[in-house]
Amino acid sequence: MRVTTFALGPLETNCHVGDNGSQALAVDPGGDPAEVVEFLESQGLELSHILITHMHFDHIYGAAALAKATGAPVLAPAGDAYLLESELGRGGFMGFPLVDDFDWQPVTEGVYEFIGQPCHVLATPGHTPGSVSYWFPDAGCVFAGDLIFYRSIGRTDFPGGDMQTLLDSVREKIFSLPENTVIYAGHMLDTTVGAEKLHNPYFRNMHL
Repeated sequence: MRVTTFALGPLETNCHVGDNGSQALAVDPGGDPAEVVEFLESQGLELSHILITHMHFDHIYGAAALAKATGAPVLAPAGDAYLLESELGRGGFMGFPLVDDFDWQPVTEGVYEFIGQPCHVLATPGHTPGSVSYWFPDAGCVFAGDLIFYRSIGRTDFPGGDMQTLLDSVREKIFSLPENTVIYAGHMLDTTVGAEKLHNPYFRNMHL
């Protein structure tokens, strides 16, 4: 699976597009998806799914537009549905724009198949109660949203966030993956499981 990343929206959220053959998926369209649609068309790709790691506004801004442009269904964690009733989900927080309404289907922890690839949906709460990560073992990568970043972690000071829960999610669900697994995060650079075990300051003193 090839992964192409677009920084979208007011917080430059990483929208990761994975493709395999003629099929593609998009993770967390956080802004105007016009360049994503242009990329799909230029590559002759059909978008099969739009995957959401969590329901903060900056990860779903482009969900409605991308779904409309491609016909792809949106899958999102049901545990974050309540956020759509707050500024953190529907927008308006700190003056940011509102999120256009979109239809979505709940995704739960378990094994799925997207674009011909097995995908393990991992429950990884902490940044939000419903946060999930999408691990593609055959492709050697995981889309972790705002759970863990290059040498950092997601913030936990918003309502529903919990630092200890987030740290446990990383240790139990992410650091148990093969060390060469690429972590595609919601912001900033991608990294690997092995590199974060060694260098992430939040986990330096942990015993694996």
